[in-house]
Amino acid sequence: EPREEVESKTAALELRGRKHVVRIVNLSPSGAMVICPSMPHIGEQVALHLSDRGRVCGQVCWVRDNRIGVNFAAAVE
Repeated sequence: EPREEVESKTAALELRGRKHVVRIVNLSPSGAMVICPSMPHIGEQVALHLSDRGRVCGQVCWVRDNRIGVNFAAAVE
């Protein structure tokens, strides 16, 4: 799936009832790669607050080297 490289973009990530400022590495309609200071577990539910797309819910699908993959619950444009 094509990905939009957006490494200079920041967002808020809701994780375990708290919001964290994160950096978006890339986005696709079905997910995102995020640099995250607080490491969630695979399978955890999260929400990204993206300035141009609003609140997007998803699930952590991988964790590696301070980066996580988020699979969105519904595709975004």
